Amino acid sequence: MGSMSQRNNWTFLTNHARVLVTIARDPAVRLRDVAAVCGLTERTVQTIVTDLETDGYLRRVRDGRRNRYEISPGAVFRHPAEAGVQVAGLLALLTGAAADPAAPAPSRDPADAEAGELLGIAPAFDPST
Repeated sequence: MGSMSQRNNWTFLTNHARVLVTIARDPAVRLRDVAAVCGLTERTVQTIVTDLETDGYLRRVRDGRRNRYEISPGAVFRHPAEAGVQVAGLLALLTGAAADPAAPAPSRDPADAEAGELLGIAPAFDPST
């Protein structure tokens, strides 16, 4: 096995998640500042923002000479283990903001609920039940 120093350099969030969280905290942030916060190069952040925009997680909007970013409500995680789980919940947790109430309701598919239980994700409170 490797030494402990080799095993202590991983983090829970990917660079894509870290960039998305940073943008969610300040939608008018410059990519140069995102790069500084995330410890990435500006070019890497540009590539990640393009990925996130292409896959529908955010939208780039011109605001004069600057860009402003809008997080897409209802965007869900891509990996099958988190199928149907909205990214808004993670962003709310990590930014301290409330999840978007206008976002579409999560799936009621029993398979999604079972996956959530396996992942330790509590079901959303539903006052109608």
